[in-house]
Amino acid sequence: MSDFNTPHKDATSLRQQANERLKDGSAQCSDVVAASAEALAVLYQLSSAPDTAGDGLKLLHELQTYQVELDMQLEQLQANELESSHELNCYRMFFEMSPTGCMLLRTDGVIMDCNLAAARLFGITSEQLLGQPVDSLLNTESKAQFRAALARLQSGDTSVNKILTTSPAQQGQQSLELNISLSPDRRAIMMMVCDDEPRLPS
Repeated sequence: MSDFNTPHKDATSLRQQANERLKDGSAQCSDVVAASAEALAVLYQLSSAPDTAGDGLKLLHELQTYQVELDMQLEQLQANELESSHELNCYRMFFEMSPTGCMLLRTDGVIMDCNLAAARLFGITSEQLLGQPVDSLLNTESKAQFRAALARLQSGDTSVNKILTTSPAQQGQQSLELNISLSPDRRAIMMMVCDDEPRLPS
């Protein structure tokens, strides 16, 4: 268990870097946090009296160091956000361009997201798939099998493979292989879809 009275090593390192920036003059404080009139008045009073001048200088240095620490943390947050945004865009591109049909479902089987390959397999656009229950795209027998697969996931299975048949309304009846997996946080379902066999005539 960590000791709350002992500064975390990251916080200590941040303080050291802030002090170094102040010493070498490389600190560039932002205007995000400005000293209030009350704080400036206290500093003025402390620095004006010989007995408290040293305390005033220490307090001023502490405030400057704290400001530099905040600016450094802001810089890191902005850099992290930029990196995360880039990674998210890359993953989104891989998702969209994947030759395998990919879907993100709610735990009740409603489609939240899908790629172009999945839309092609079901014979409708991505926009038309969003918000639809997957079982609405399946024939009667496969609806029951899909619901049973969802129940298995909720009861403890991490993934289920199924070969299900679509409704004849979906550009001719066809068999699809579905790999259904529960997300680690159990709040969503990831499903991969591919052709199991050539399409049957409607």
